[in-house]
Amino acid sequence: MFEQRASLANTPKPKDSTALDSYRIKPQDILQIRNLQNMSYIVGDMGSQAASPTTTASASPSSSSTSPSQGQTYQVEVDGSVALPVIGHIPVAGLTRIEASNKIEALYREKLLKDPIIELKIVNLQVTMLGEIKTQGNYPLVKDRTTLVEMIGEAGGLTDKANEKNIKIIRGNPKQPEITEVDLGSITSLSNPATILQNGDIIYIAENKRAVKSDKLQSFSTVIQPFLLLVNTALIIFTLTRK
Repeated sequence: MFEQRASLANTPKPKDSTALDSYRIKPQDILQIRNLQNMSYIVGDMGSQAASPTTTASASPSSSSTSPSQGQTYQVEVDGSVALPVIGHIPVAGLTRIEASNKIEALYREKLLKDPIIELKIVNLQVTMLGEIKTQGNYPLVKDRTTLVEMIGEAGGLTDKANEKNIKIIRGNPKQPEITEVDLGSITSLSNPATILQNGDIIYIAENKRAVKSDKLQSFSTVIQPFLLLVNTALIIFTLTRK
């Protein structure tokens, strides 16, 4: 399937080496946070040293807990801070995921926990898959460097009608979007930074030429069938009247 040939067209050059995968936290983002040293939410079962998620809920009205194995979710407020148990409001807007994780980890180490390992995910980021993909829809971006190929796999793969040589990544301002055309028939597309997905990307997979011709033929047949039926009926009536 893969060949050594040019795979991308209309690809914008990245402004720097991290521009494609260094998302910075914004107000209203949803952060999922847990302490890997203790899977019971962010603080863990620390006895009298730490308040439980129940007792800290009033300090973080925008938080909503999930399962302990996943962590608890917190929404970044309009002022760019996130309200966390015990340590309070922490400014995180403008930070990358790693920067915010390190900051929160340092504060918990200083104020409460022994050797915490804080994992932070931004769970509201997503891309949209359209066209000849087995399961269309919105898909979350849970990894820093999720590739186009990985997301196609998440969506169940391409359909039989898909044109793997014409996959478009539509990115940026809807009025003036950046459109990257990807040819999965080229091995270079697996490593090209343009195929690392960003929040809000729209991936569109076009039909292949055979599917397009088949659809056109089917449409033509649908249009012509009533006319043929009418002609056949007229011929039958003409034949019967001649007798």
